[in-house]
Amino acid sequence: MSRSRSARLLAGSIAAATAALTTMVSCSSGASGAPGVSGDSPAGARGEGQRPPAATPTPTPAPTKSYPLSTAPRTIPSVRTHEPARGPGWHPAPGSVIVVAKGSEALADEARLLAKELKTGVRNGGQVRPGDVELTLGASGAGAPESYTLTTRGNRVRITGPDEAGVFYGTRTLKQALRSGGTVPEGVIRDRPDRPQRGLNVDIARKHYTAGWIETRLREMADLKLNTLGLHFSDDQGFRIASDSHPEVVSAQHLSKAEVRRIIALARSLHIDVVPEIDSPGHLGAVLRAHPDLRLLNVQGVPRQGAIDISKPGAAKIVDDLLREYAGLFPAGWFHVGADEYQALTVRDPAASYPQLAQAAVRTYGPDAGVKDLATGWLNDRAAVVRAAGKQPKAWNDGFFSGGVTSPGKNIEVEYWTGKETGARPPQEYLAEGRKVVNLNDEYLYYVLGEPNDFTYPTGRRIYEQWTPLVLRGTTPVPARYSGQILGGRLAVWSDLADAQTQDQVASGIRMPLRAVSQKLWTPGQPPLDWAAFGALANRLG
Repeated sequence: MSRSRSARLLAGSIAAATAALTTMVSCSSGASGAPGVSGDSPAGARGEGQRPPAATPTPTPAPTKSYPLSTAPRTIPSVRTHEPARGPGWHPAPGSVIVVAKGSEALADEARLLAKELKTGVRNGGQVRPGDVELTLGASGAGAPESYTLTTRGNRVRITGPDEAGVFYGTRTLKQALRSGGTVPEGVIRDRPDRPQRGLNVDIARKHYTAGWIETRLREMADLKLNTLGLHFSDDQGFRIASDSHPEVVSAQHLSKAEVRRIIALARSLHIDVVPEIDSPGHLGAVLRAHPDLRLLNVQGVPRQGAIDISKPGAAKIVDDLLREYAGLFPAGWFHVGADEYQALTVRDPAASYPQLAQAAVRTYGPDAGVKDLATGWLNDRAAVVRAAGKQPKAWNDGFFSGGVTSPGKNIEVEYWTGKETGARPPQEYLAEGRKVVNLNDEYLYYVLGEPNDFTYPTGRRIYEQWTPLVLRGTTPVPARYSGQILGGRLAVWSDLADAQTQDQVASGIRMPLRAVSQKLWTPGQPPLDWAAFGALANRLG
C-alpha cells in the first residue's frame, strides 16, 4: 500500500471518530435533536462506515417489592379461617396506637390491656394511621357470639366483633401472632369458638389455693380463649370462702370475700365466668362438722361421710342459706349444686339402711316413691333456689336418676364426668331426654392429685390426639346428631390427696392439657399441627 493511500485512510478514520464523538457529547449534554439524531449534521450526511449514534436508554423504575401469599398465624387455639394476601403484615412500631373506634367505647378495657402488652398508646376515635390497631364493635347479632374478624392491610390492623368478648379474642390472636411469627400476617382472619363453654374446674375445697394462683390461671385461660372457671369450694375436707350467713362452717385457710371479688373482677375483665359450686347432699363434711345433728345416720347410728340427712328440714335450710349467699357474691349466670355421690344410695338396700329417708320419700311423693325420689326432689329444690336467684343450675350426671316417680328438672345442665356411678347410665340417655351436657370426662379431663382410685394424670397429647367434645364417657364418642346439645367442656383439677403436689406443680401439670382442651373446644376437626409442633408452639408462646 502506498504511503499517500495510508495517510488518506488514517485521516478519514480520525475524522469519522471525531464526528461520532461530537455526536455522543452533543446528545449527552442535552443538545437539540431527537434521540439518535445528531443536531450538527443533516439527515443522511454520515461519514463512510459510521453507525447511527446509540439511543439513550429509558430509565427503569425501581421494582416494587413482591411478597408471597401470607399464611395463617400460629396460635393456640388455631384460628378457624384465614384469607391470605400479599403484603408485609403488621407489627408495632414507634408511634403505634390502639384506637377505640367511635361508638365502641365499651372496648376501653380491651384496648388498655393490649396497649400495655404491646407498649403502645391508646386513643379514642380519630383517624387510624399506618401502624395503628383499631378495635370496633359491629352490630349486635351480626356474627356468632364471641366471634371476630381481624383484617391486616396497609400497615393497619382492624379487629371487629359483635360483642366485647369476640374483639377481646381477636386481641389474643394478635398477641400470639406477634410472639410466634414476629408479625400479624396480611389478610383476613374470621374466627369463632366451636363450643360456648370452655374452661377449667378447680377443687379449692380439699386444697387451699391462693388468690394469686387463681388469678394467674385466669390470665393463662384468657390467652387460650377459655371462658369458664368452676370453683368447687365446699367438700368434706374444707369450706374455703368466707361466709356471713354461716361463718362457723368456714375453714381456717380460706379466701376472703374481698379476694373473691378481686378474682371475679379480673375474670370479668378477661371475659371469664366464675361458676361457684356448693355440692350437696353429699360432700358436705366441712358443713356437718359444725352441724353434727344434720349428719345422715344409718339404723346402727353410724354416720355416712359427707352425707346430710335430707329428711330433716334443717338440712335444706342451711344449704339454701349458703346457696343464696354465694349467688349474690358470684355474678356469673350459673350455679353448680353438685348432687353427686350421695352415699345413702351406694348401699345395697337404701330403704333398709336409712328408713328415715324412705319414710320421707313416701310422705312427700307417695307410696311408690323411694330414696332416689327423695334425692331427685332435693336436686330439684336446690335448682329452684339458684334459679330464683337468676342462675342456671348445673349438677353432676350421677345425681340424675331414672325409673322413679320423680324426674330431675329438664332445665338443669348435666355436667357429665363418669360412667362408674351406681346405676350408671350412658350419656346417650341424658341426650335423648333433650338435656344440655357439659363434658368433664374423667377418662381424659380429670387431674386428680395423688392419682388415687386408678386415676392417672391426663396428658395434653392424649387429649389433643384422641378426645373431642363428643367423647363424654370412656373413649367412645356419642352420635354426631347430639353435638348441638354438648355445650363444651372443662379440664378438672381435684385435690383428693392435697399434699401430693404444690400449687406450682399443679400449674405445671395442667399446662399442656389445658392448651389441648382449648384447641379441641375452639376449632373443630383435626388440628393443623401434629403434637410435636403444637408443643413447640406452646413453648414459643409461653
